[in-house]
Amino acid sequence: MVQKFSVGQVSVPDESVPFLIAGPCVIESRAMAFEIAAELQRISREEGVPFIFKGSYRKANRSSGASFTGIGDREALEVLAAIRETFGMPVTTDVHETKEVELASRHVDLLQIPAFLCRQTELLVAAGESGLAVNIKKGQFMAPEDMVLAAAKVAQTGNRRVMLTERGSSFGYHNLVVDFRGIVKMGETGYPVLYDATHSLQLPGAGHGVSGGERQYLMPLARAAVAAGVNGMFFEIHPDPPKALSDAAVQVALADFGAIVKQLLQLYRCVQSLQSL
Repeated sequence: MVQKFSVGQVSVPDESVPFLIAGPCVIESRAMAFEIAAELQRISREEGVPFIFKGSYRKANRSSGASFTGIGDREALEVLAAIRETFGMPVTTDVHETKEVELASRHVDLLQIPAFLCRQTELLVAAGESGLAVNIKKGQFMAPEDMVLAAAKVAQTGNRRVMLTERGSSFGYHNLVVDFRGIVKMGETGYPVLYDATHSLQLPGAGHGVSGGERQYLMPLARAAVAAGVNGMFFEIHPDPPKALSDAAVQVALADFGAIVKQLLQLYRCVQSLQSL
């Protein structure tokens, strides 16, 4: 039985539709974030699918020390809070150290634990103690069945509002591979499982100081994840991906996102109908 809870007004999971986490890799400006949120709201109303808006308020694990890290912590967090208030949409961001949890928790509905930090006990406990729902991204170095141990660190605080996200596993130099058995294995933990459709396409560090990526495989892998039984999907989107200040190689063009959601919703409903036979 999958653990059920809510993030704002979004039910996690919802058997009728997948829940979607989407937004820019990092908050680059208030105007850009609001443009994306407005389009997500339009898609939500048109397709009847719930969204959680995602935007990193600060990027702490860039390939190069010269890379863009953010517009300022408080300014970016205030943008996230304004999106929640303006669009009535729950919001999430990632945290990297225990001291960040208290600050971020004042502005968001869901805390994200980055894949590289999914074994950081104190960070997981602090996130659990915040009382907010927690999304733990599976480390590129982790076996999927071991993610139950990461979830248990949050759950020991009494907070069982936990979800797990597949985002690919290390596979040689500058490469990731998605083993779709992992979605099933993580689902056996009893926690909702998401598939990170954009980070799974990364070629970490392959772009001479930035991460490369293979965006052309987005839909084949996203469709496979839906067929494997994910409860939700994670996308990073941008109005002009080549000009994005982070993860330019894998972010999805905002103009294309509505059609992507429509296709995946059709497949999700097909999978659900087959499971009910």
